[in-house]
Amino acid sequence: MDKLAQITQRFEFLEAKLNAGAAPADIVALSREYSELKPVVDQIAAYRTALQDLQDAQGWLNDPDMRALAEEELPRLKAHIPEMEQALRLALLPKDAADARPAILEIRPGTGGEEASLFAGDLLRMYQRYAEDRGWRFETLEEQQTELGGIKEVVARISGEGVFARLKYESGVHRVQRVPETESGGRIHTSAATVAVLPEAEEVDIQIAANDIRIDTMRSSGAGGQHVNTTDSAVRITHLPTGIVVTSSEKSQHRNREIAMQVLRTRLYDMERQKLHDERSASRKGQVGSGDRSERIRTYNFPQGRMTDHRINLTLYSLDRIMQGDLDETLDALIADAQATLLAEMEG
Repeated sequence: MDKLAQITQRFEFLEAKLNAGAAPADIVALSREYSELKPVVDQIAAYRTALQDLQDAQGWLNDPDMRALAEEELPRLKAHIPEMEQALRLALLPKDAADARPAILEIRPGTGGEEASLFAGDLLRMYQRYAEDRGWRFETLEEQQTELGGIKEVVARISGEGVFARLKYESGVHRVQRVPETESGGRIHTSAATVAVLPEAEEVDIQIAANDIRIDTMRSSGAGGQHVNTTDSAVRITHLPTGIVVTSSEKSQHRNREIAMQVLRTRLYDMERQKLHDERSASRKGQVGSGDRSERIRTYNFPQGRMTDHRINLTLYSLDRIMQGDLDETLDALIADAQATLLAEMEG
């Protein structure tokens, strides 16, 4: 209860500060903290009301006129309290500061040749549909296709409410088992694609020194020779200290530089987050979202119409729907598992 009182006091302080007209430099940080605390404070108020209702109902037992009503109400009120306590515990879990950010999605084929490239394209369309269903904006920043319409590499930006919070558990190796369209013998092949979901970095997160990067411009090689008559517009940025290379080949060289710098900042920010995460989680391996991008996280078995998430032993026989972007059941289960792990840590 002390912790709940502290949170409520902090919220009231923020509210007073914002109403009094905080300094422009402080408004963004104060507003962000205020909006993060508001749902928690609403939950606290509802919990306190429920406790008060329970106390009132217990008092009615001594009143002959109210006794029957109290006996009817008490079981409902008593059952409601543990539910509210659980909701409060979840609301009080430490938040990932990046949860509210847009995400940079990267998909690359792994083992399996052309079939892996085609599967990478299927994953891209799956995430596009999911973003569409949630009303998020999906913007392709860089895409290289194979001759058969598969994907050599794709980088996209997804923005909207709670994007990274929902998609962060998608990072890892996605494995597919199916008969390739290119296979006449009808044998089942296994191939894979790697997905990385990174929280988008802001300029304040990562400062990149001008002498730490090399910028090369090159001719865009669009499909079907569509850029044959254009100038050298594609941009490749190499970050010398880490060796990270980012390319962007839109039609505008200026826009390419912007996009490539944004993706580079995001990858460097992700490296810092990974380092911090590894230091913190050295003692607790095997957690969902452990961040190991080489970990096989999921298998899509087309002959059986089955999707299995290996981290939480979840198997769903609704592969068609999942490939159409129906990811909520899987993501909800992953988020619930991550919350259970955090709760166990807090209470342990």
